Amino acid sequence: MLDGFVPWPPEYADRYRRAGYWRGLSLRQLVADSAARHPDKVAAVDATGRVTYAELLDEADRVASGLLDLGIGRHDRVVVHLPNRIAFLSTVLACFGIGAIPVMALPGHRRDEILHLVRSSGAVAYVGPDRLRGFDFRALAREVRRDAPGLRHVVIAGEADEFTPLHELARSGVRELPPVDSSEVALLLLSGGTTGVPKLIPRTHDDYAYNISACAQVVQFDDSGVYLAANPVPHNAALGCPGALGALLLGGKAVLAASPSPDQVFPLIEQEGVTLTTLVPALALLWAEAARSTPVDMSGMTIQVGSSKFGPAAAERVSESLGCRILNVYGIGEGLITHTRLDDPPAVVFGTEGRPVSPDDEIRIVDTDDKDVVTGETGELLTRGPYTIRGYFAAPDHNRRSFTADGFYRTGDLARMTEDGNVVVEGRLKDIIHHLGEKVSAEEVEGHVLTHPLVLDTAVVGVPDGDLDERVCVFVVLRGDADTAAAPVSLRTIREHIRERGLASYKLPDEVIVVPELPRTPVGKIDKNALKATHRERQTV
Repeated sequence: MLDGFVPWPPEYADRYRRAGYWRGLSLRQLVADSAARHPDKVAAVDATGRVTYAELLDEADRVASGLLDLGIGRHDRVVVHLPNRIAFLSTVLACFGIGAIPVMALPGHRRDEILHLVRSSGAVAYVGPDRLRGFDFRALAREVRRDAPGLRHVVIAGEADEFTPLHELARSGVRELPPVDSSEVALLLLSGGTTGVPKLIPRTHDDYAYNISACAQVVQFDDSGVYLAANPVPHNAALGCPGALGALLLGGKAVLAASPSPDQVFPLIEQEGVTLTTLVPALALLWAEAARSTPVDMSGMTIQVGSSKFGPAAAERVSESLGCRILNVYGIGEGLITHTRLDDPPAVVFGTEGRPVSPDDEIRIVDTDDKDVVTGETGELLTRGPYTIRGYFAAPDHNRRSFTADGFYRTGDLARMTEDGNVVVEGRLKDIIHHLGEKVSAEEVEGHVLTHPLVLDTAVVGVPDGDLDERVCVFVVLRGDADTAAAPVSLRTIREHIRERGLASYKLPDEVIVVPELPRTPVGKIDKNALKATHRERQTV
């Protein structure tokens, strides 16, 4: 067993195996099964071309053999820092095939983040591109290797300079691959918080394969499906919910977009017959805005929207504009996924985050004393289940704070349960604003602001107002037609708009700041720390 991995207790592992959730097959084996069924079918498409299942598996097994030749094998961590390209899929599958563990770095990460990932994971290898959007990743690799002596190998896709070229590994002779235990760690995802450095989330072959299959069942994705990875594919949602990796496990097609911008993805949707994609709310709204001037046929598509709160007004706007099915999702890299269903009524799809994808997902909603609240009351969401981790990788201090004694993960999210079993996420524990002696949910205010006809996107933060209280500050991104509107967006018009919607007076904003865009973390969440810094800078000017 890998040092630093916290396994499920034996009685739970046995229970999940008996239930058929954990099938005892590695992720590479599951893709190989797809290749055996559909060898000549297109498996993946990117900006450079397309590969069949037979070609993808052959390339992955050759890269795996090349990694073995370098001395990389079982339990070795490999930071994979590749963009949405077929090479990402073949490299990750290669690691799965030899029991090495890919660490899912995001394309936007730079020296500090990669150095942290290498050190905290104990990585022995780094795989990255040569250049991307003007940035030289070889220079980054030199700096990281200088400061992390344990990093023995650097593999580069493209012009490798002094490093090992990925294309050379892909020409390796195919060796017999070692057996891989499906209960072992398959990959390390990154926690998606907006503060501090990311923690490493260990996902096993068994639990991640079930994560994929449970999500696929909810959205009815099978070997006829075409998944579009619009966001970075190393992120959990685009990778395994069911994501691009799910497309391969199920025999479908994975389409890897170089950018999520409408001008890039709208043609792909029609050319490749995309049936499913996953977006963060801001991108969903951007696509809806773009569709007003760039028609695209999405009538055969389903869009999963998650990562942050997607309120009823935004969901309805996107659904009407794009003409596709919208499903609301709550998901965490640590495990739990709740999901609205295809046959849910609009009130459920637009007003809740749905129900857990597994019958063995256990949910508790608790007060500040860890006592369960009654149905309908808001509290912190706790969870455990067959694909929710029992501890972060090599992080005992974090684990003591983040998990209960009986193995429930503390999500840090505020939620309530409806009478019919749907989860409604109300915000983050750390996203509560203390205003006029009351507690204000930033996400609640955001949901109301977003209904203003001229607002494209919004974020609400608390800013200091004396020793104990905070002011409610609203940042807004305006729609393209805002300049020609009769009444401009201002603090007065925003307050009037949301007051008319019945919001309590103590929740009304004190400031409105118009910005061209909202800052985001590498996983697409709004970076509220950056917004607070922007506010501080404005006060000192």
